[in-house]
Amino acid sequence: MRQTLSVLAIASLLSGGAFAAGRELPKTMVWTAYDLGSTGYAEATAIGNAFKKNYGNRVRIIPAGTSIGRILPLVTGKARYGYLANGAYFAAEGTYDFATQQWGPQDIRIIAGRVASVGLIVAGDIGVKEISDLKGKRIGYVKGNPSVNVKNKAYLAFGGLTEDDIQPVWFGSYNAMKTAVLANQLDAFGSATSSALAREIEASPRGVAWPQFHPENEGGWEKLTDVLNFMAPYKETKGAGISEENPRWLVGFRYPMVTVYPRHVGADEAYTFIKRLDESFDDYKNVNVLGTNWAIDKAGPPPYDAPAHEGTVRYLTEKGLWTDEHQAWQEARLARLNKVLALWDEAQADFQEWRAAEAAKGVDVDPEEAWAEHWQGYRAEHL
Repeated sequence: MRQTLSVLAIASLLSGGAFAAGRELPKTMVWTAYDLGSTGYAEATAIGNAFKKNYGNRVRIIPAGTSIGRILPLVTGKARYGYLANGAYFAAEGTYDFATQQWGPQDIRIIAGRVASVGLIVAGDIGVKEISDLKGKRIGYVKGNPSVNVKNKAYLAFGGLTEDDIQPVWFGSYNAMKTAVLANQLDAFGSATSSALAREIEASPRGVAWPQFHPENEGGWEKLTDVLNFMAPYKETKGAGISEENPRWLVGFRYPMVTVYPRHVGADEAYTFIKRLDESFDDYKNVNVLGTNWAIDKAGPPPYDAPAHEGTVRYLTEKGLWTDEHQAWQEARLARLNKVLALWDEAQADFQEWRAAEAAKGVDVDPEEAWAEHWQGYRAEHL
């Protein structure tokens, strides 16, 4: 989809759907975020309201329950900024839903990303205390959302479980899982702690529980990070069923991450965005109990799921918040992304040669079925 969608992006530009990169933000913008009721949607809304109040920018938010649904409008230029979860990582790596021939690795950048925690929110009436207690339980998955689905695999690995040990229940959107928990049709799903969805479950007769990811469980963490290497232990003190008096060890990452395509959002515009994000902080920091984690010294510097935008680096350098360690991370992450982008093209060429050789032998290869295995093997061999 890198080549196909670039054509769509050009068409969108010609039709006025994309804005030329500039120092000022467009007066009217479209952003993407998770579903209504999610933390990401609430925070994007609060930031958009702050931008309107302080700078006159008007923002429309497209909610989407899948990673593809949040990124596709960014590719085409219909939307400018995406408040993404770890779909950004899979997009940059060209894995899971982005491993299809229609997609491939995406050349994206992060402007900022709130420090966050995530875990499995579990109905409080089923007696689950540890991840291992989830054996046989109903756990939610979302079609087209590797950010949710692969995290589930990592969570289960921590507890010594696989998907064969639980009952996967598939949904068409993220928000639908909360409704299923309330109706006793589901026992658990991956969630941030402060979302409206989590609060509704906490207030319901079922109540809420958060099985912990104890940092001293080195074996569990090794298994978890074998699946997702950008996660680490995080002591959460805020959220549904969580407090300073009742903290929980969960999984730390960045969510949401303000994500863009640099071909649509240039350095000057990204600089203006993060500057306004910083200057408007007091107007949105109380959107929820985790809103204060948008403070620029926390949300601005990496690590996050893709390289930092050039405009972010410039602004944080001016603020004295960009260190040598951040620059080293940035250079390594950019090198990795560029390698994956080049590797995709090499793998495509290799795949076509292999298909031609198979056709010469009279073997009919289904490209959709064969490509995923080919790309996975090529990545493993060359990365």
